[in-house]
Formats: sequence, C-alpha cells, structure tokens
Amino acid sequence: MAAAGGLTGVSHDHAESAAAHGARCKQAQRQQAPGHSRGWPGQAVQTPRTPAFAAAALLMTAALVAGCTGSPASPAAKPPASSAAANCLLTPASSCYAPRQFRVAYGIQSWLDKGIDGRGETVTVVAPPPQANTTPPASTVPVVRSSSSLAAPPPGSLPGTTDILKDLAAFDRMFRLPAARIQVVTTLAGSASPWQASAEEVQDLEVVHAVAPGATLRLVRLPGTVLDSAATATTDMIAALRLAVAHTDVASIGWSLGEHFFSTAQVAELHAILRAAAAQHVTVAAGSGDNGSVTTSAAGLPVKEVGLPAADPLALAVGGTTLTANPLTGSYLRETTWNGATPSFSVSLGASGGGFSHRYARPSYQDGVPGITTMRGVPDVAGDANQQGGLPVIFGGAGNQIASNSGTSAATALWAGIIALEIGRASCRERV
Repeated sequence: MAAAGGLTGVSHDHAESAAAHGARCKQAQRQQAPGHSRGWPGQAVQTPRTPAFAAAALLMTAALVAGCTGSPASPAAKPPASSAAANCLLTPASSCYAPRQFRVAYGIQSWLDKGIDGRGETVTVVAPPPQANTTPPASTVPVVRSSSSLAAPPPGSLPGTTDILKDLAAFDRMFRLPAARIQVVTTLAGSASPWQASAEEVQDLEVVHAVAPGATLRLVRLPGTVLDSAATATTDMIAALRLAVAHTDVASIGWSLGEHFFSTAQVAELHAILRAAAAQHVTVAAGSGDNGSVTTSAAGLPVKEVGLPAADPLALAVGGTTLTANPLTGSYLRETTWNGATPSFSVSLGASGGGFSHRYARPSYQDGVPGITTMRGVPDVAGDANQQGGLPVIFGGAGNQIASNSGTSAATALWAGIIALEIGRASCRERV
C-alpha cells in the first residue's frame, strides 16, 4: 500500500503479458459470430455525443419522458436455497440476482466467457455523499439526487461507513470473483481514513466489479462537509468530476444536483470538464437521480427539473428500471421504468429521475426521438435500480451484511462496467 499526492492505492496483481492478451483477443474473435454486435460500438465509447445511444439502449429500457409512468414488474420467484442467489435473500419482500444471473440478463456474460472482462481499463466512481454527515440545517442543504433515501434506514439496511477493502474481499470470496484492483483518491476527503467508505461508494464499486471484474477500480471520495451548503455541494461536485475524468477510461458519477443550484459560470465549468474528457475519449456516465421529475429547493419546495451533470449533453444520463429475470438462469424476462413513488412488494421507494433540461437545448443525437422537446431530454439509457431485485452488495467486512443494490447510482455503475467491457472488446478487434 502506498499513499502519495492524495492517491492511496492497493493492487492485487493480475497483470497480463502482451502475448497473453493477444491470445485472449484471438480466442474472443474466433468465438464472435460474424457481423454480431451487442452493446456499445467502439465510436460511442469514445464520446457519448453520437447516435449510438440508440444501439446502446437495446440492452436496457430507456426512459426518455418527463416523470416516470412505468408499471411495476411482478416480483421474481425466490431462488432455491442451494443456489448462490440464496445469499441475496434479504426479507420476504426483497431478493437479488447473483452476479452471473445479472450478467446473463443483460447479455454480457458471454463476453466474460470469451475473456473480455474489462482488463486493462479503469473505471472511476464518484458516489453520493457520505450520509453520516448530512445533518446541517435544511435551509442550506440541497437535496441530493442519489440512490438512497436520507430518511431513517429500514431494518437490515446499509451502514453509514464501512471498510471498503474488507467488503470487496468478502464480495470476491462469496461470488468467486478475481481480487479487485482499487485506488482511492483522497484529495478532497483527506487521507485520515482512506478505506472507510460510505455504503453508496462500496455499492457502486461492487456493481462495477461484478460487471467488469478485470477492470481497475478507482474511487474519488467526497469530503464530509459536501452537504453543508448548496455552495459547497456544487463546488465539491465540480472538483470531484475534474478528478474523476483524469487517469481513467470511464467515469461513473452516481449523484446529481438540480440545475437551479448551479450558476451560469459553474455550468460552463462543468461542461468544459466534460468536453476535455470527451477529447481524451473518456466516457462519463451520470445518474439521473431517484426523485422522479423533481428536485427540492433549499427551502424544501419541489422543483420540476433535472440534475447535473446528467443533463449535460456530453454525459451519458442513466435512469432506473425494474428488472425481472429468471431467478435460476438469469434469462431476461422484462424491464419496466423504476417507479416506486408508492413502494410495494416488488418496487422499492424512489423513482427514476427524468425530464428536460432548462440549461441545454436538445442535442443532435436526440433528434427524432419520440417525446423529446426542444430541450435536452434525460435520461439517455437506463438499468436496474429497484432494490427489490438487483445485484447483491456486501458491507461490513467479515460481518458479510448483504443488501440489494438500488437507485440510479447503481444503474450508472452498471453502465460504466458495460462500457469498460466494450472498450476491451474494441481493443481486441484493433489488436488482432
């Protein structure tokens, strides 16, 4: 373990020689059917400003309308006690899909079977702020559009902070994944306890690792004071985004703030960061939030708007769905918009963020998309965000507390992992 310049890293070496990489790529190409392509074309990986969103959306249900109107999916049957998914069972009303089932459902297990696992790529995560420090006066705090409620957690919910190294190790042991390579950037949060992470941070890293187990994980930690005021929240978000797009291939930004919190200068600064990232072929996926078509003002009033950075046309805005798959095989059955405004047996509290930007006009890649107005529509794509049937995540180290992932933060991490896989797939095509 080494710490320098705000970067703390631990590496579990699974380096690959050039010869081994070439052999793995050739094997993957031999197994790839001619003309078959699923997921992100190579060009779309470089910048999300292309019409390739339409192809990307084939993997998942896109929710491109203001508000959320999808009907909840039927609850999936419980897995048998003998399967690995039995470890996902939380309560009679909540279960989750083991990583392999989840990958099968989204059509990416075949990539891993061919040796395409994200190796050689780096995915950087910025998760919602630490919930343990969210106690300043309500009049100064913007509502964070994240994948967790700020209300009192239900029984069996996730702890406020946990040891990320122990959690990832336990996750790898339970689901037989390769040891994770992880770096933590402590520039903003400080290096006093670099491995003490929030539940959301661990969740997003484990989702990326489950989807692209060979990719290097990189976490940009936010300071505990991030929610002290609207000014600190927007300033820290921009600073975190700037760190996230450096030294990475994909960035997963799991939280957002309503557009009205940002000044014109801040919007321009954020856009400049994303433009520079696109120039370096870094894809930035950003969660659309969990509050449906509204955010909340500092005065506690609802504001019909979308959030940043998801609303920026240079970001891939990720919404939430409810996935239903075969609990044994993982075979995809159906997917609907995550809409848990009224939580039920099969749908957790929250709703996929969506709507139209007040800041950005409709980008050209949304021309002709049904339901889009003259303004930028959010989200672009979507993935499973319903806690009642998602990926398992492990918290608490040796305690192995298991919960199901939830919210558009998790869906964003899912897409970040998929993009890392596609970059590797494109790399194989170029090198062979």
